[in-house]
Amino acid sequence: MELSWGTQLVIAEIVWVTVISGFIMLERRSPTATLAWIMMLAALPLVGVPIYLIVGPRRLHRKRLRLRLARSRIGSLLRQWREARAKRLSVQGQLMRAGTQLGQLPPEEALQVQLFLDGDTCYDALVAAIAGARHHIHLEYYIFRDDATGNRIIEALVERARSGIEVRLLVDAVGARLRRPALQAMRAAGVDVRFFNGVRIFRVWRRLLNFRTHRKIVVIDGALGFTGGMNITDVHSARAHPENAWRDTHVCFAGPAVHGLQATFLENWVFTTGNDLGSSQRERFAQFFPPTPGGSAAIDATVRGNGRVMTPPPPRGSPDASEHQIAQVLSSGPDQDVHVVEAFYFAAITCAQQRLWLTTPYFVPGEPLLAAIASAAYRGIDVRLLMPERSDSALVDAASRTYYDVLLAAGVRIYLYPPPMLHAKTAVIDDGLAIVGTANLDNRSFRLNFEVVAAFYGGELVTQLAHAFEKDLRRSKSATRREARSPFLHRLLASAARLLAPQL
Repeated sequence: MELSWGTQLVIAEIVWVTVISGFIMLERRSPTATLAWIMMLAALPLVGVPIYLIVGPRRLHRKRLRLRLARSRIGSLLRQWREARAKRLSVQGQLMRAGTQLGQLPPEEALQVQLFLDGDTCYDALVAAIAGARHHIHLEYYIFRDDATGNRIIEALVERARSGIEVRLLVDAVGARLRRPALQAMRAAGVDVRFFNGVRIFRVWRRLLNFRTHRKIVVIDGALGFTGGMNITDVHSARAHPENAWRDTHVCFAGPAVHGLQATFLENWVFTTGNDLGSSQRERFAQFFPPTPGGSAAIDATVRGNGRVMTPPPPRGSPDASEHQIAQVLSSGPDQDVHVVEAFYFAAITCAQQRLWLTTPYFVPGEPLLAAIASAAYRGIDVRLLMPERSDSALVDAASRTYYDVLLAAGVRIYLYPPPMLHAKTAVIDDGLAIVGTANLDNRSFRLNFEVVAAFYGGELVTQLAHAFEKDLRRSKSATRREARSPFLHRLLASAARLLAPQL
């Protein structure tokens, strides 16, 4: 009996839906995301399949396998060192323990910590640090442009490479804008320039492309490190844009805590290049992770024997006030089974007892983080959320507004920073924790990009970052209008944007 075309199509659709349902369910995403993918692929297979191949979990699985291979190759360099350091932590606070249990290096001393609140000061310090390099310079950036700011950094790198210093530059294949003359100049001088996770697709899709390195890392001689929100581009520079420079936050520190930045850089470098950095592993370990004075005594002084992290910084003028701080570098990426930065933020938010001050340029949180922030406000914590009044993504701004009502109802105070754009990613929690890093409070940072943050347990940086937050609030205005009172079309478009939250 010959089946009609209609019957054949129905059978084909049933088979198709059955196959894709099994495939998607095995990915073990959230129930909502699983059902959404199944429905889209079932209803629009010709359109859905290409979209899934671009932004779906299948590429994530493939990249995870490759990056785990890279991680295992440098893991042997760090395992013995990590175990020895962990044993010296006689007392661990809750968040220190959480960071270490999440697979990160233990907290270490951070010496000569310096906070940067504008691009030009940061770039000046970066150029000076590059000029002082004696063995190697490692840089990893999402955006690196050969504009005036970028060329200044490039010239400094070229000069050091010509002097025999090892210079490695890793930039994201989508975010970076390095034209051929700049690349040729660096490579001719001996700078090893690599592009992370190259893609062959029109750049109009760059906001949807997953698995980017969104990190901003500089490591000098394994002993001095930079990280934070600033890319290498003129948009952060008041010299280039006197009226329109973005407001951002970066941090520089020396000492053993830099090891976390070094390990984070090396993972992506080995993944990208496929090499083992040459020489013997023992030799490379000594060069990239040099021994530095100090250690667990500083940690014991910060964690006062009661198992808590949230301890006040030492008084100004005391021996511990500026001699050292305790920092822990936490990195995350879509190769990990546990989303480290998201998990750490969640733990830190739920530990808050007095204040929770968050700064982010993009706010599209997952349900757990949204609930944690609202819960903190319900508990009577001073919760303040600072965001730009208008970011560089209208879609993200629209989606962000759909979260306001829940937060305002809980007692969260929301502040909007006027143009030019606020791009800082920071947190101040009580008097004992400050976070500066590259991760936004959105799904893309927590689950789809490679990110890094530095958590400082007590010390002057907490006070400095709190003062910077208060200064930013004086320029900002409160968001008090409920989204539910907005015009219907406005609410409809914002709700449509929210549907893309998993990819924003």
